[in-house]
Amino acid sequence: MPEHRVGTQEQFEAARQELLAEEKALTRRSDELARKRRELPWVPVEKDYGFETENGTRALADLFDGCSQLLVYHFMFGPPYEAGCPVCSSIADNLDPNAVHLRARDVTLICSSRAPLDKLLAYRERMGWSFGWVSTVGSDFHRDLGFLYTEDELRPFLEGDIPPTVSQMAEATGTDVLGYVTEGPGLSAYALYDDTVYRTYVTTARGLEPAMAYYGLLDRTSSGRHEEGEQTHWLRRHDEYGKS
Repeated sequence: MPEHRVGTQEQFEAARQELLAEEKALTRRSDELARKRRELPWVPVEKDYGFETENGTRALADLFDGCSQLLVYHFMFGPPYEAGCPVCSSIADNLDPNAVHLRARDVTLICSSRAPLDKLLAYRERMGWSFGWVSTVGSDFHRDLGFLYTEDELRPFLEGDIPPTVSQMAEATGTDVLGYVTEGPGLSAYALYDDTVYRTYVTTARGLEPAMAYYGLLDRTSSGRHEEGEQTHWLRRHDEYGKS
């Protein structure tokens, strides 16, 4: 007998109908939040950021690539990394096949990291992705958005008990804990109007979960995410599952 409440089909249907009402309410609330998100004030991007791309150095406006909207995933791949963050890699697995659908709705999707471009492109080839990836070497782009930290800012964290998952991810990227947590993940959105670039949205942490489709699917299984008490993170790069 499983260690879970067991009932009849009738009991399941009754409980499911109660849950469905709450799910529908959450959907309506989510729609309302999406509307408010779209109504945020646009902020002109006045700094001249430079990005290294496969086609040379480009400005932020050039990254729209013919679209009027741009989504940038700030991928944790710092200059000392030997490979991209496994969690960011799992997100990129979800982003990559959606890029073509976003472009159909006038949105260009790219990733941005601080590692040299040749490292990024080699890793992209390993992972089998095709989205555009730019390097911000010498640019304050990530820092200005709150996705890059100094050692002084990180000192309280570094002097405390480092979670095992952080050490695990640092090792997986080929750097130390400081090198790893100096970078931060995030998503930023932009609009191009009358030759002016506007920042329209920024999020990080659990705000990135819409790009982590596996969590939404796990939330619908009987065990859920089942991460409580785990000392290491279960996520791996997609070509590393099953390896010791």
